[in-house]
Amino acid sequence: MDNKAEVSQFLTTRRARLRPEQVGLPSVGRRRVPGLRRSEVAALAGMSVEYYAKLERGALAGVSAGVLDALANALRLNDAERAHLLRLAHEADGSNRVLRRTGSSPSLWRPRPSLQRALDAITDVPAIVGNDRSDLLATNLLGRAMYADLFLDPARPPNFARHTFLDSGARHFYPDWDWAADITVANLRTGLGKSPQDSALRDLVEELSSRSPEFARRWSTHDVRTHGSGTKHFHHHIVGDLHLAYESLDLRAEPGLTLTIYSAQPGSPTEQALALLASWAASEQAAAPRGAESNDPRASREHR
Repeated sequence: MDNKAEVSQFLTTRRARLRPEQVGLPSVGRRRVPGLRRSEVAALAGMSVEYYAKLERGALAGVSAGVLDALANALRLNDAERAHLLRLAHEADGSNRVLRRTGSSPSLWRPRPSLQRALDAITDVPAIVGNDRSDLLATNLLGRAMYADLFLDPARPPNFARHTFLDSGARHFYPDWDWAADITVANLRTGLGKSPQDSALRDLVEELSSRSPEFARRWSTHDVRTHGSGTKHFHHHIVGDLHLAYESLDLRAEPGLTLTIYSAQPGSPTEQALALLASWAASEQAAAPRGAESNDPRASREHR
């Protein structure tokens, strides 16, 4: 990833989304492009126009924490965007190399037996493990059943981004497909900010950009997000609508991997649907030939 280009595009897109009235400035004169002028951002950040223009050209190396904070405040960055700006600055001056994870090339990965047992112990709700490339790495029985469509192509490791943008069935699975697509792209952009040398992630972005105009358009917005908790809506082909809360937790023993556990409101139709889904998953597993990897949720081998 070209750090200077990434910085420039990120700051430019953040500036373009702000209107003068949002930041307490008068809207004076005709604007050739959307958003704030460079001079307005510079004034809000307490710096010269020339210095801000230098930053927007991508020159973040050696910039102090105070300047970054002032810039973040001027551009009204949220927490995820502030973290992304900080990572870009660290990458620019080289300090991010100390924090960067090693082993960015994909390799065959299986969950440790103890991790899989922990997943299997969660029996009433879906639980999954994923990474910053949107790979689905491990599941419990309900997690495998809920995301069954991601396992339809045995030649490809299940990947949320490919499913969202390259599988027409995703538009049925996600009732609000646009929202799901926005979130998926923002998560990938955040992941690339954490690991800019991850060749597999960059290859995935290039693949999706070339094959999906919807992905390419969203990628150009440079949006980022923190995937922590919230609510997601699904339409499963077996049990119908699911309205699930989720909590995502970093796995301390597996840097870069995230455990996500879903839950349903007690007594809700979704709780009943999950019970039905669990019954269906158990029957599918019982009917599968012994040792059949394609039907065993614990046998998923994915790229980390």
